[in-house]
Amino acid sequence: MICTSYLVRALRWGALLRPLGPARLSDLFAATTIGFSALFLIGRTGEVVRPVVLPMRDPRVRPSAAFVTILVERVYDVIAVVLMFAINLLWFKPTNTLGNEFQRVRLTGIGLLICGVLIVAALIFLRRNSVATISWLNRLVTKWRFVPARLARLVISTLEQLVRALRVLANVRELAETIGWTALLWLGIILANLLVIRAFGLPFGLTETIFVLGWSLVGSLVPTPGGAAGAFHAATAAGLLFLGVAKEMAAAISIVMGIVDFGSALLFGVYYFIRGDLNLSRLRALASPEAVEHVVEDEVLVPLENTAGD
Repeated sequence: MICTSYLVRALRWGALLRPLGPARLSDLFAATTIGFSALFLIGRTGEVVRPVVLPMRDPRVRPSAAFVTILVERVYDVIAVVLMFAINLLWFKPTNTLGNEFQRVRLTGIGLLICGVLIVAALIFLRRNSVATISWLNRLVTKWRFVPARLARLVISTLEQLVRALRVLANVRELAETIGWTALLWLGIILANLLVIRAFGLPFGLTETIFVLGWSLVGSLVPTPGGAAGAFHAATAAGLLFLGVAKEMAAAISIVMGIVDFGSALLFGVYYFIRGDLNLSRLRALASPEAVEHVVEDEVLVPLENTAGD
């Protein structure tokens, strides 16, 4: 199920990239699996690998477009999990001993849902008022002398790419397609995590799995130095402990769940490694801040400088 989710992610990424240009599905899938392999091996710093690998494989895709669509994809995923978590809390039945604690969790879920709605509203506002917003921001950064000119141009250019990528919010067909891929993606992830939990002999169902998934989301948003341990596992284990799972079993489930959710990409990462598409030293280089900065400057700032006199 998780391996299939990489294909679904690639299809959704292609749909998000469509307003900015075409991309081959084979390259989208390769970049997705290589990116998740990096995420598993080197932690959250591996997030930058995916949008860098795709333009290397498909020159038609600009790095700035890949980075922006990854940001939009992240918003889709966060909103999807928050929505599932909040709706699930409406009929989730905790044990009697968790009354007060569960009320705090429910309030947190409502707060996350409100934040998600505000984020979507802000993106819709930006899409509908993009010209005025970008013009206002351009005047603002021009007045702020302490903001470097190159940084200001980078922010404006990235915002323009984001506005183009957000066309999916205004196009009913594209919005329905991306929402459909997102729903299919998270259905597969939920079922896979349910199977992991059941493999440990716990009689949990979909509601308990979605509850734990909400805790995992919070952990996944926290940067960690490595993919094998960190906030994701701690948050997942905390969700299981909340449901009365023993500490040792909760820790074991969180580790196996992390391996299944992220480590499965190594099956494909090893394949591309054997093919010679990528080596470990190059993988580390792609994930370095210097590499990302170099790509962004070449693809965003340089074209702006070349057209400054037009």
